This record gives sequence, structure tokens and C-alpha cells, in this order.
Amino acid sequence: MMRLNVTQRVFLAILAANGIIVLFMFLIMQWSMDRGFLKYVNQLEQNRMERLAIKLGKAYGVSGSWEFIQQSPETLSQLIGETIAESSTPPPAPVANEAKQERLNQPDAPPNRRSFRFERRIVVLDARRNQVFGSSNPAEIPLFKPISVRGKEVGYLGLLPSKFLSDAHHLKFVKEQKLVFALIALLMLLVAAAISLPLARLLVRPLKKLAAATSHLSSGQYDIRVPVDSDDEFGHLSRDFNALALSLDKNEQARRQFVADISHELRTPLAILGGEIEAIQDGLQDLSLSSISSLQVEVFRINRLVEDLYQLALSDVGALAYRKTDVDLSGILTDSINRARPALAEKSLILSVHLPTEPVFLFADAERMSQLFDNLVNNSQKYTDTGGTLDISLEVAPSALIIDFKDSAPGATEEERRKLFDRLYRVEGSRSRASGGAGLGLAICRNIVEAHEGIIEALHSPLGGILMRITLPLSGGRQ
Repeated sequence: MMRLNVTQRVFLAILAANGIIVLFMFLIMQWSMDRGFLKYVNQLEQNRMERLAIKLGKAYGVSGSWEFIQQSPETLSQLIGETIAESSTPPPAPVANEAKQERLNQPDAPPNRRSFRFERRIVVLDARRNQVFGSSNPAEIPLFKPISVRGKEVGYLGLLPSKFLSDAHHLKFVKEQKLVFALIALLMLLVAAAISLPLARLLVRPLKKLAAATSHLSSGQYDIRVPVDSDDEFGHLSRDFNALALSLDKNEQARRQFVADISHELRTPLAILGGEIEAIQDGLQDLSLSSISSLQVEVFRINRLVEDLYQLALSDVGALAYRKTDVDLSGILTDSINRARPALAEKSLILSVHLPTEPVFLFADAERMSQLFDNLVNNSQKYTDTGGTLDISLEVAPSALIIDFKDSAPGATEEERRKLFDRLYRVEGSRSRASGGAGLGLAICRNIVEAHEGIIEALHSPLGGILMRITLPLSGGRQ
């Protein structure tokens, strides 16, 4: 079975639509021709009826009654023949063509037959509407013409309208016109076919470009772009394709960077572990509690990185469990601050806390909220210069809760703050691997906040560092 491509399908669709239109036009023209020409013929016969009524009136005036029709019906036939001669003018013929001139001068059979058919449909009534002549039913005749003699109606003349064409000349004319209509319809169909093919190619051209670009995109060429030449559906589709290609290109670059960063994060502690174990095996370092503690630190770093990656992966796929209840958010934040006080004091950071005195309830997951606050407090503790300041506040707005973590220098530029929630991203000079961060904590924080239908932002802190602002709706994601 032959499979048609899109161009051929569009071509056939356009051609079929034009073919149906041409067919309906042809049928309507044929119907209009039959009906209109029959109406025209009946109108001509009505004009003959007016002349025949005048002749019958004159014949009645001579005879004085309608007995002349009953006694000699040929008189009516003669009058009908006179009306045919008056309504038809023979075409002029060359004098040299004697044979043709002779045929014109002789009585013609078709007019006689026409006269006979015309006569059979005539009905003549007297003044009292009694039928004088004709075999047709007067009730079937819609209109009777009065026959007058010196202003007095002496009878009525009626004609049964023709329901179909029967004259040979009329049928020949209609047949010729229908043939012309058929030729015109065929010509229109050929013109439509000639126009449809280039039109189909023009319509499908943007689709072919998109198909070719999609093939390149599926093979990994994410830099492919489609030119946008119009503002129609194809133009919108091209823009969406370009946006998709750009997104895939950025995602691929992020994936490569992510794999490279993870490899580097794992390679550093593994290299330290390998070096220390090798030194112990070669006898260059004693197996002591201090060496074991050093190995344990590196193992802890690897374990923490793997756990962060696992938590982040669960959050991305929506598999991270959230058990939401009405919890006191102010109490959870206070507990996180108290757990971090020793580390903050060790780094000589000045802690300033502004929390409501009354409990602040929110429909949330207490464990995930605790994880969120722990990450943010530890983040400020690690990346704020010694002797700096950390200000934590909780504000209850009419429709949301606003939690701010403001720390002192070092700060970050606006571009750097936009990337803080990207995975494995660290601001150079302030965030380093030596501080123990892998660059995944803020990404996990963003996922937790978004799971509670909130927003987390990294802004410039008035203390010179970074302001982490969390906005949580009071509805708390209640379903």
C-alpha cells in the first residue's frame, strides 16, 4: 500500500475540496438551466397565448358563437400555426443556395409537431366557463386569459404549463449548454489541480523545516534553530521549537557541568582517603586514633554528599515524603537556632533573633522545615566572615509568613545570587570546599520551600552579605 507524504495529502485535500465545489456548481448550473429554460419556454407560450386570444376573439366576432371550434377544429389549429409563424423568424439564406431556400419555404415538420403539442394543452371556455375545447382539466390550469369582443368577455383561454422540455430544438439547446458547463467544470478542475500542488508545497514548507530540525535535535544537535518567518500557527510552533531547543541545550550543559562537579567532589575526599591508607600501608604513617579520625572525616564528607544527592533526587521526582500538620513554625526555627549557637559562638558571630512571642502555626512538614532552617543557619555560619553578624526574623503578614536570614560580608553580586540555588554552585572566594559545603544545601532548601507553595530568594543584605528571604502562604499548601 502506497503511503502518501504530507505534501501529497495536502494537495489531494485541496484538490478534493475544489472538486466538490466544482461538482456542486456544475449540478446547480444544470438544475438552474433546466428550470430556468423551462420557465423561459412557458413564458414564451404565455406570450403566444395573448396573441391567440386576440385571434380567437376576432374569429368569435365573425362567427358569433363557439360552434366554429367544435364544427371545424382545424380552424383553431390554423390560428395556432399563425401564432408560431409570428413568433419565429427564419434566418436569412444566400440566394445562390436554392436547395436551402426551398426547404425554408416548405412547411417544416417540427413546427407542426410543436403546434400539435401546444394545441393538446389548450383549453377554451365560454363566458359561463363551460369547456368548449381541450382535453386538459381546467382545474390544473393556473391562469386563464379573457377573450374579448368589443369590450365584452365571451370566453377564456388557458394553457396547461409544460412540466418538462419536449421540443427537439429546446432539448438540443439545453444539451449543448450542459456540455459547455461540463467543459467549464473540467477546465476549472484542471486549473485547481495546477494551483493546488504549488500551494500544498508552500503550506508544507515550514513543516518540513520543523521536521528536519527535529531530526537534528533528536540526534543531540541542541544548537539547531528554526527561522521564524510568520506570525501564524507555524510561526508560534517555530518559536516554541526554538525555546525547547534552547532549554535542552542549557539542560545538557548543566548536566555535563553537574557530572563534572560531582566527579570532582567525590574525587577529592577519595584521593585523601587513598593517600592516607597508602601511607599507613607503606609504614610512612602510623595507624593511630588521629589517622583514623582523619579518615573518618573524609568518609563523613562523602556520606554527606551522597545523602544530599539522594535527598535532592527524591525531591526532584516528587518522592520525598511530606507529612504536613499544623506546626508551630516559630518553635521549629527557635530549635534550629539553639542547635547552631555553639558553632556560631565558635566563629564569634553575633546572633540577633526577632521572633513573635506567640506561636505561629502553619500547615507544614515539621521535619522538612527543621531541615530547611538548619541548612540556612549552617550556610550563614560557614560563609560569613569571623566576627560578623547573623540576623534572623519571622514576620506574620496578612496572607503569608516572611522569614529572613541576613548575614554580613562577604556578599555576592546579583548574577551570583541568581545562581545560588543551582546545584554545586559556590561563590568564588566565599564558598569553598574547605568549608565543607558541596553546593547542594540551597538547592534542597528551594525544593522544600516550593513543596510548601512558597518562594525563597537571595537578596542583598543591609549587613553587607546575603539576605535569604522565605515567603510561605498561610494556607501552607493545604489541599
